[in-house]
Amino acid sequence: MAVADIPPVWVGAGRSVIGFLTLFLICQGMRLTSTGGQWLEFNLIGLLEATIPFVLVAWGQQYTDTAIAAILMGTIPFFTVILAPLLIRGARITLAGISSVLLGFIGLLILFYPELAMGNSNTNLMAAGAIITASACFAVGILLLKGVEDEHPLIVARNVLGSASLQIVFVATLMTLITPATEITLTPSSLGAIAYLGTMCAGLVYYLYMILIRDAGPIFASLNNYLVPLIGVLLGATINNEAMTTNTWAALATILAAVAFNQIVSSFTATTATSE
Repeated sequence: MAVADIPPVWVGAGRSVIGFLTLFLICQGMRLTSTGGQWLEFNLIGLLEATIPFVLVAWGQQYTDTAIAAILMGTIPFFTVILAPLLIRGARITLAGISSVLLGFIGLLILFYPELAMGNSNTNLMAAGAIITASACFAVGILLLKGVEDEHPLIVARNVLGSASLQIVFVATLMTLITPATEITLTPSSLGAIAYLGTMCAGLVYYLYMILIRDAGPIFASLNNYLVPLIGVLLGATINNEAMTTNTWAALATILAAVAFNQIVSSFTATTATSE
């Protein structure tokens, strides 16, 4: 709804700024203050967690259905499992993790098999690549968040979105100066969409995400993204009236099977280790 009237980069900027303002006001109301000294980390996480994903996902959704974009965003746990050993001390790739990654990518191949077989939809594949790249950046940002210490989750979420807001507004302004012909049409539907994305999908969700990462760890937190494809497909089919093909449903089922396999094997391994 937002990218129908507003360029993707400004959708990302609006989402980030509104999310930051939402968390800023909440922090002010709760009288929370930052300990400071971690702005380099916040800026790097903001770049990976918000700036790049917000812009790439908004651009990619111009050329893909909501359901397909949601399935592609469901790859975040795969990247988290693969990259965790590189960024978190003591983390390792488990059988459950690598198996779920392979099963998940089979799901992606099922999703795009018709386009790959026909070879006539390069634009859609580029859009998919943009969304998958955003997923990878998001996963790295999740892992880096584990290293932020001695800050309230609200402060962490606020500072990450504050850093990202400065970055995205700068990029959006630069792109507008380079391509001044780009039109921005503000309509009630696009403004309402950005307001919702900012307050709920950036502000509130980022706060909840920080709590989850702090209490359960980044890998477990990333697994909630497996719910994105399910909800996205259902919303795309009901609210957006998007046609759901057989391979879309098959891809969704395969990706959900990936998380089920991950959880079953992980639980079995943990139970076995405890009994020994």
